[in-house]
Amino acid sequence: MSEPPSQIAEPRGPWKLQDAKARFSELVRLAGEAGPQHVTVNGKEKAVVLSAEDYRRLRGEPMGDALIRLLAEADLDEVEFEHAKSRGPVRDIAL
Repeated sequence: MSEPPSQIAEPRGPWKLQDAKARFSELVRLAGEAGPQHVTVNGKEKAVVLSAEDYRRLRGEPMGDALIRLLAEADLDEVEFEHAKSRGPVRDIAL
């Protein structure tokens, strides 16, 4: 007789793919409660299941949005950007 899903012992180490597929609800629950769950195929790690919260934290905020917001909020009215002009080699092109 098998135990109810809430009484199944948490797996030690990675999940085999067939176990992860058969017990997907438990895998997702553990990702939220116990942290990332590693899934293997033929003994090699192939995937990690994360909670949505962990994923958002790891993904972070897109850099472009953060940079635009930082520059928009910065007081740069009197800042002058200068750059040294440089000449590189030029090659002839037959037209």
